[in-house]
Amino acid sequence: MTFNLVNFLVTIISFIVLYLLLNKYAFGPLFGMMEKRREYVQSEIQKAEASRAESQKFLDDQKAALDTARKEAFGIVEQARQSSNRQAEEIIHSARTEATRVKEEAVQQIESEKNKAISALRSEVSDMSVRIASKIIEKEVDPSAQKKLVDDYLKEIGDNQS
Repeated sequence: MTFNLVNFLVTIISFIVLYLLLNKYAFGPLFGMMEKRREYVQSEIQKAEASRAESQKFLDDQKAALDTARKEAFGIVEQARQSSNRQAEEIIHSARTEATRVKEEAVQQIESEKNKAISALRSEVSDMSVRIASKIIEKEVDPSAQKKLVDDYLKEIGDNQS
């Protein structure tokens, strides 16, 4: 293998010319396209990160809103529970008050009827006493006749009350 300087120089010159032509017509546009592609991918990554950050913020906002809604719902349920307990207590208190009032009215009515009955009984007893006394005065009776008279009168009283 012999070393030929002319061939060597032609090869090097050809290589340099080819490199310059490729650099100008192939590598330049190719590297430019690759740079544009790199910038496009970089901008898409930044958009995706911004979108992800926005989505995360939206998700956090939704979680906060959901937590707030849960707290409000719990508060409403608790308020309704307290309100129903309060109403139940008021109804029970009202019912007890009404029952006490009705009971007191019934006791007063019973007392009034009892007093009327006692008054009527006293009136009747006094009438009977007067009748007994008048019968005793009319007849002078011995003790056995007097006992029979009282028994008859008591029997008459029992028949009149029935």
